[in-house]
Amino acid sequence: MRMMPIASGSSGNCIYLGTEDTHVLFDAGISRKRIEEGLNTAGLSLKDIDAIFVTHEHIDHTKGLGVISRKDGIPIYSTSGTIDGIEQISSLGNIPDGIFNKINADEDISIGDVTVHPFRISHDANEPVAYTFTQKCADGIKKASVVTDLGYFDDYVVDNLTESDIMLVEANHDINMLQVGPYPFYLKKRILGNKGHLSNETSGQLVNSLLHDKLKKIYLGHLSKENNYDKLAYETVKLEIDMSDNSFKSSDFDIEVAKRDVLSGICEI
Repeated sequence: MRMMPIASGSSGNCIYLGTEDTHVLFDAGISRKRIEEGLNTAGLSLKDIDAIFVTHEHIDHTKGLGVISRKDGIPIYSTSGTIDGIEQISSLGNIPDGIFNKINADEDISIGDVTVHPFRISHDANEPVAYTFTQKCADGIKKASVVTDLGYFDDYVVDNLTESDIMLVEANHDINMLQVGPYPFYLKKRILGNKGHLSNETSGQLVNSLLHDKLKKIYLGHLSKENNYDKLAYETVKLEIDMSDNSFKSSDFDIEVAKRDVLSGICEI
């Protein structure tokens, strides 16, 4: 199993996850060209992609869907609310009939040799979900998770993410940068609210609740261009781990900030 963030940030998101036999994308919020170029670095192309799972309808997660649906015909999986939202985005153009597959939170989807599990998150979208991706192997179950665009986390979110071997977790903003920054008040309120985005501190708390001995990689994703920067997110999350009461230290884990404009490192387990 391997994960490669092709792009992750407030301006566009696309995450590749795959096994030897099955290849999927989570979101397609950048151009088809950038997605294809990213896949090429891993020896793949869009012809290899079996499915695209969409978290929600916002354009930084759906920008490439129109062109990809018309040119590549890859099945798209998302909730009914997300499909409704996508169909209302005029900039995507016509999306072919029959390409959408409706899914429900907490109901597994089998794709090749993997199981994809959507679960509910709190965000200002129609019916948003995050995803886990599991594969049964001779030595047990391998699990990868992608969770961004949520205003808060609770036990339900933690339960779904627990025992992940690889995970990409949102670290969207630094609270102080957001509060003193140029955004209008209504937007600051939205981002800080329960249907907004995780701050660096809250991201660190979520990551801290998911640490275990076999955790191979932690990507910090969906950073705001205006209200965060890589080193600040990285150091804040590390500090949350190091200041906690658990037995782990941040140095025990491979933590990487997923990049907005260039590929992040690929992790294979």
